[in-house]
Amino acid sequence: MSELVTGEAVALELRPARLPSRALAVLLDLAVAVAVYVAVTVALMASTSSLDVAAQTALSIATFVLVLVGGPIAVETLSHGRSLGKMACGLRVVRDDGGPIRFRHSLVRGLIGVIEILMTLGVVACVASLVSARGRRLGDVFAGTLVVRERVPFSSAGFMPPPPPWLAGRFSGLDLSAVPDDLWLAVRQYLARMGQLDPRVGWAMAERLAADVAARTGAPVPREVPPPAYLAAVLQERQAREARRAFAGAPAPAAPPPAPVAPPPTVLPPSAPPGGRLEVPRDVPTEGRPGTGFVPPA
Repeated sequence: MSELVTGEAVALELRPARLPSRALAVLLDLAVAVAVYVAVTVALMASTSSLDVAAQTALSIATFVLVLVGGPIAVETLSHGRSLGKMACGLRVVRDDGGPIRFRHSLVRGLIGVIEILMTLGVVACVASLVSARGRRLGDVFAGTLVVRERVPFSSAGFMPPPPPWLAGRFSGLDLSAVPDDLWLAVRQYLARMGQLDPRVGWAMAERLAADVAARTGAPVPREVPPPAYLAAVLQERQAREARRAFAGAPAPAAPPPAPVAPPPTVLPPSAPPGGRLEVPRDVPTEGRPGTGFVPPA
């Protein structure tokens, strides 16, 4: 496992993908794209046979651009770096700082990929990946991205500190349904590696992640709660909800047996009658009276 050092001198434990796995993912994506392109081309030729040659040529070029260039860009943007081939190989495209990619990253990668993958049959991309220390092709270099392995052992995630006890149940009413999985992954990665980051850089990352989570939940971050503690508490709340959903169908534990009811204590008279002898009622036994500790005189 290699370390990725960002421009802010932050060491992140990202695992760059190797060339064989990247090549396999690209081949799978190309196979799907070519199949869609052939199907769309055949449908267009059958429906536009009455058009002239110039119109058919324009439609063919537009189909090529939309399917083989625009299609991968759209899929990579909407899936946040996980195309069909990358999902099958357990890969993901991320930014240099480990965050999710945006449309501009996918656009640069897709446009340069036309030259280094489609027009040169992948030769330029393979050479660039072999030369790069982190296996990046030219599209990754210009877009500021990196293809990493998404399926990593859990032990490499590090230790995530629990939230402070005074935040227990503080965010139980938040709506967490709109927070995407890639943002939860970024929060987990930050909490697992917050001890390895520079304090100022780590605080800035926590503020940015907390703002993103708060924007999705619709509730601002409380001013008295530090951003790292807020992230830890919200993540714990999400895990608690998932655990409750997972065990919702489990049988309820057996109720404990009812405690035995003790007999009511015997009410004693407040004082002895005149004459110094206390009369004991005839219907109350004088021996074995429970709980009183009273023994009548002989």
